[in-house]
Amino acid sequence: MIFHTFGWPQFWFLVQSMQWTVILTALALGGGGIVGFGVALARVSRIGWLRLAAGTYIQLIQGIPVLMILFLSFYGLALMGFQLLPIVAAGISMAVYGSGYLAEIWRGCIQSVPKPQWEGSESLAMTRLQQYRHVILPQALRIALPPTVGFAVQVVKNTSIASLIGFVELARAGQLVNNATFQPFRVFLVVAALYFVICYPLSQLSRWLEGRLHAGSRR
Repeated sequence: MIFHTFGWPQFWFLVQSMQWTVILTALALGGGGIVGFGVALARVSRIGWLRLAAGTYIQLIQGIPVLMILFLSFYGLALMGFQLLPIVAAGISMAVYGSGYLAEIWRGCIQSVPKPQWEGSESLAMTRLQQYRHVILPQALRIALPPTVGFAVQVVKNTSIASLIGFVELARAGQLVNNATFQPFRVFLVVAALYFVICYPLSQLSRWLEGRLHAGSRR
């Protein structure tokens, strides 16, 4: 067996693999955001059974490890005759995982809008849709931005589980380079640094948004 020295080609391979981590994160937040928004609205609905169904969905997703969702998407569907590409299975799994948490985050943000805002919009004879569009959601959006960006950091780190089904993102690329170089400390130190490059700006953005929007809400 021939081992290669960790050098520029290996480092560049790791850097290129970052794009798949970013793409998978975007799929999780995009798909999860669409589903999660609908679930969040159902969670605050006036219809009892709809609230119950949305709450059950959130508890179910949050109660199952994202790894199990990934295995069900990739291996479980394959046993049923639906063979998905690793990127598709990983994207679906991360979107489902994201939807459960984003729904709960956004539900809390919608309900945190002060009660007089709801009552005032009702007194203007607004429909429920008009309330959300013109009064509630614009205010909830300001509240939701910091925790949503903060959750994105968790999504970035959880994309590493996609390596278990052969999807070559940053963590899997690190494993491949380590197998070729047998220099785990150097390889995974670089992998950790690249994750930091992605996550640190998001963490700082979340803190900045929290301070900025919280300060704006007091004026």
